[in-house]
Amino acid sequence: MDASLKFAESHEWVKDNGDGTVTVGISEHAQSLLGDVVFVDLPEVGCEVEVGEGFSLVESVKAASDIYGPVKGEVVEVNENLENSPELVNEEPFEGGWIAKIKLAEDSNLDHLMSADAYQETIED
Repeated sequence: MDASLKFAESHEWVKDNGDGTVTVGISEHAQSLLGDVVFVDLPEVGCEVEVGEGFSLVESVKAASDIYGPVKGEVVEVNENLENSPELVNEEPFEGGWIAKIKLAEDSNLDHLMSADAYQETIED
């Protein structure tokens, strides 16, 4: 697991792109609980994301799960590869399986998110 990633309690990961945007996806742990992903309902570019509010949906053979905003901001890009290859969420949760890029709101930061080590501890309990 990439030590630079931050995590929300709801299992989303956040990568700081260093330009005021972050890339968001779901953790390896979350995708393993879901099972084989068959559909990702991508957010619209331009939609506002609020911390803790659903902005995307991942459906698997087992269940559908909301993806919650780990940060506040605006969706500036979505991973269109997931439209035809939703299994990328399973196969490459931290690389090809990202869901959206979000431009952080001015008053948003990553301070409330867990480090990779802290997140690892929560899923081991």
